[in-house]
Amino acid sequence: MITHLKFASVPTRDQDAAVAFWVDRVGFRVLTDQPMGPGKRWIELGVGNAETRIVLFTPEGHEDRIGTFFNGSFNCDDVDHTYRRMVSKGVVFEGPPEKQPWGTFAKFRDPDGNTFVLSGR
Repeated sequence: MITHLKFASVPTRDQDAAVAFWVDRVGFRVLTDQPMGPGKRWIELGVGNAETRIVLFTPEGHEDRIGTFFNGSFNCDDVDHTYRRMVSKGVVFEGPPEKQPWGTFAKFRDPDGNTFVLSGR
């Protein structure tokens, strides 16, 4: 029986820049950082108290995924507060949080141009 999603991958060109962004600006933590083939590393990041991890790795032949939309959403308790905190750390958003009947969201980008949704109530 499936118990949870183990990880979701974020494609990146520069793993060092990606680690700096996700750890220093977003607040995730490095759980695994080990060699994974020539010139690449397998990097797993912890997201809050979640079991699901984010992996900063681009498989060979999937470089065209870099700079695209991440089909998922990062949830938080307070979108407005998290937005302000992330902006103060240099995270670039497409605009301020938007309130919708289903909740509040804002879109941000990583250094590779990937777009992510931050959402909550």
